[in-house]
Amino acid sequence: MAKDNFSEQSKEYARFRPGYPAGLVECLTQLCPGRSLAWDCGAGNGQFAVLLAEKFAHVHATDISPRQLEQAIPRPNIRYAEEPAERCSLPDQSCDLITVAQAIHWFDFDRFYAEVRRVARPGAVIAAVGYALFRSTPLLNRVIDRFYTDIVGPYWDPERRWVDEHYKTIPFPFQEIEIPVFAMEYAWSPQEMTGYFGTWSATRHYIRDQGTDPAALVEEDLAEAWPGTEKAPVRFEICVRVGRVWEGVRG
Repeated sequence: MAKDNFSEQSKEYARFRPGYPAGLVECLTQLCPGRSLAWDCGAGNGQFAVLLAEKFAHVHATDISPRQLEQAIPRPNIRYAEEPAERCSLPDQSCDLITVAQAIHWFDFDRFYAEVRRVARPGAVIAAVGYALFRSTPLLNRVIDRFYTDIVGPYWDPERRWVDEHYKTIPFPFQEIEIPVFAMEYAWSPQEMTGYFGTWSATRHYIRDQGTDPAALVEEDLAEAWPGTEKAPVRFEICVRVGRVWEGVRG
């Protein structure tokens, strides 16, 4: 069963986590056999589900964290449900698309994939979407890397390695589909950057262990490295694995 590492910081997660490119959702939609139903697993506050809602008649968005779901963005065609990804309430062969955004590394792969095969209709698509460590200017990257590796590094769960490896090494027993590379780009203030640090599971583990916010340890370094502008460029490259659930079926 997936871990719940994000209930505690659900409000910060909704405020500071990056969104996803609409072009990625359009690309995935074009691969699907229909646009009736999409299942978004590990939906959190619905960041990916709301994009799916623009393309599909119905979206079933599930998460194990009630506090994350309390922050979920409402849409008339999204049904949010507190359900594990390894056991959902959808009927057999009902989904055109199954998505997991920045969450599949927490799942029990075998049990989740069995559920994917159960709910997928012929030609359905599965997409595991994520993003690894963001990049900024060379000077800021040094501070980001120090925070990520040296300060909170010992507090990352073992599953984080799947993200560090850009999902290239996760088990993915499906007929793989290559898609274009997508990225998310922003201009962030120092407060937005440290706010994002605060959403990391490793940061929360550090705070519980040490009793202090580790972001304070890099505030001076961030100020010194910050470019001569109010905002700094930030880029998240999307890592994604896309597959056809039923081999040999093209949709």
